[in-house]
Amino acid sequence: MSHTTYYSAYSIVGILFLLGILFVVFALTANRLLSPFRPTREKLLTYESGVDPVGEGWAHTHVRYYVYAYLYVIFAVDSVYLFPWATIFAAPGFRGTTLAEMFVFIGFLAVGILYAYKKGVLTWLEQ
Repeated sequence: MSHTTYYSAYSIVGILFLLGILFVVFALTANRLLSPFRPTREKLLTYESGVDPVGEGWAHTHVRYYVYAYLYVIFAVDSVYLFPWATIFAAPGFRGTTLAEMFVFIGFLAVGILYAYKKGVLTWLEQ
């Protein structure tokens, strides 16, 4: 049985990290050297889902759409947190503690949703 020292265990991680960096540099360099480069006017146009660009490239988006995206992220994080909680809840010794923690977590989410509702963010049509 071999004994590894503290630093020798990290040296393996360092070597793998350097090998990963060298591989990426090699792949990007090989791509740059081996790929053909023949720019044309059509190739340099902005590509947007197969539709030719028309007009200016700057468009304003209402902040409400970002709020919807933010609310989606909150619910996604909530669901990611609920699944592991549901699996550990049945384990012995975790019932009371995990139930209290989940009520606190859901309480924070409820306060955030109530705040968004009071601010009128959750209404789709303008009043």
